[in-house]
Amino acid sequence: MERFQNTRQPDWGWWGRLWPAPGETLRELGVEPGETLAEIGCGNGYFALPAARIVEPAPVYALDIDEALLEEFTELADQQGIENVTAVDGDARQLSELLPEPVDVVLMANTFHGIDETGPFVRQAFESLRPGGRFVVVNWADAPRETTRIGGDPRGPPTELRLSPEETTEAVLDAAAFSVQAVVDLPPYHYGVVFERDGRPDSDQ
Repeated sequence: MERFQNTRQPDWGWWGRLWPAPGETLRELGVEPGETLAEIGCGNGYFALPAARIVEPAPVYALDIDEALLEEFTELADQQGIENVTAVDGDARQLSELLPEPVDVVLMANTFHGIDETGPFVRQAFESLRPGGRFVVVNWADAPRETTRIGGDPRGPPTELRLSPEETTEAVLDAAAFSVQAVVDLPPYHYGVVFERDGRPDSDQ
């Protein structure tokens, strides 16, 4: 599986300009102590590592297809003394098979816009959650790329790939039995939609 469209791992310098306190962003999205969490497309851990601090001693499963990024993630966890993380090398379309247990939260940050067919990923998120668990999707705002600047330069995916909260919601609800728990504004250029797992996915999908 190749990386999704326009979802390269940025350096932590400009990530930090967007989210200087990623742990606070996760708390705004409802991540709580004691919850198990899996992140799809974790990269080198900008969200997975602070998530582990929030939920400890519960585990965080950090999935990516880039072995080099996972190695960097593991090294950073070791350096920071974070022990409740597990790197998972694999395809997100097989997430429920790769995880050792259903989790409370599946997080997908800055990658949903790059998926050609979202249905298989959404259904895997559903199957990976405990009943009542939450699928959290963080997206770039559906604004022209030239207006989302970091350090004076346009950043983020091309304008045509960006999704509104309504489009994100429609894609998720069309694929599996989720309900919308919250839509969270994440200044300056992002939003998050929190979906709650309701029941079983539609067998015809």
